[in-house]
Amino acid sequence: MTLFIQFVAAAVGTVAFALIFDVPSKYYALCALIGGAGFWLIELLMGAGLSQTEATFIGTMFVALASRICAVWRKCPVTVFLIAGIIPLVPGGRVYWMAYYFVVQDTAQAFENGFLAIRVAVAIVLGIVLVLEIPNRLFHRARGETR
Repeated sequence: MTLFIQFVAAAVGTVAFALIFDVPSKYYALCALIGGAGFWLIELLMGAGLSQTEATFIGTMFVALASRICAVWRKCPVTVFLIAGIIPLVPGGRVYWMAYYFVVQDTAQAFENGFLAIRVAVAIVLGIVLVLEIPNRLFHRARGETR
């Protein structure tokens, strides 16, 4: 049940950021599905024994790939889905705890949380870059279009 609640929370958060980024309302459902599924996948992978960095990398690849597929399907820019869908994966909590531990002068915990936040951020960047480097024609060819 908690995975479902986390999925819904991630989906709602994704739609909230889609509102902030002025995404057209006809794309909200797909944004929610992509963001919620990406976060849910990370939670499943971490439960299966992967580190947060590894799970985030795979989850980001899923979000980026789903965003590209939906962008071709709905004939809109990939950023419509990617930017909002990646929000649940951002390590904001780790950055908060890093700042907290600096304030309470627990530098070891601060560095641990900060380093993990950096690793997760790099995993997000690498996951996006890896998927966005797939040639665009492959997505259009799968849809039956020629480019």
